Amino acid sequence: MTQESHGFSIGIERINSDIFLSLKAKGTLTHQDYLTITPIIDSALAEVDHPKVKVFIDGTELDGWEMRAAWDDLKLGLKHGNEFEKIAIYGNKDWQEFAGKIAKWFIQGESQFFEDKDKALKWLLN
Repeated sequence: MTQESHGFSIGIERINSDIFLSLKAKGTLTHQDYLTITPIIDSALAEVDHPKVKVFIDGTELDGWEMRAAWDDLKLGLKHGNEFEKIAIYGNKDWQEFAGKIAKWFIQGESQFFEDKDKALKWLLN
C-alpha cells in the first residue's frame, strides 16, 4: 500500500495589525488537515484587533479536497473572510483559477490566481 502525502505547511508573520499568511497545500486535503490548521489560523488572528490579512496559497502540489474538507475550507473563509485583504493563489491547474473566482464570493478583500509565483507575491505585497 502506498502512502499519499497531504496537508498544509504554514507560515505566519505579523507586523502590527498586518498579518502575512503563507500556505502550501499538498495532495488531497482531508477534514483532519483542517482540524489541524484551523486552530493555528484562528489563534494567530485572535491575537490582533481588526487584523488585515494577506494570504499566499501555493497550490502547485494540491490535488483537491475531500468533500468534508471542502466544507471546512468554506467555513474557514466565512469565519475570517472580512479579515482577508488579499489572497494570491499560485497554482498550475485550470480548476484552481476557478476556485480563486469562487473565493471572491466569501471574502471581503481581493483574490487572484497566478501561474507565476513572483507575480503573485508582487501583487500581494503591493
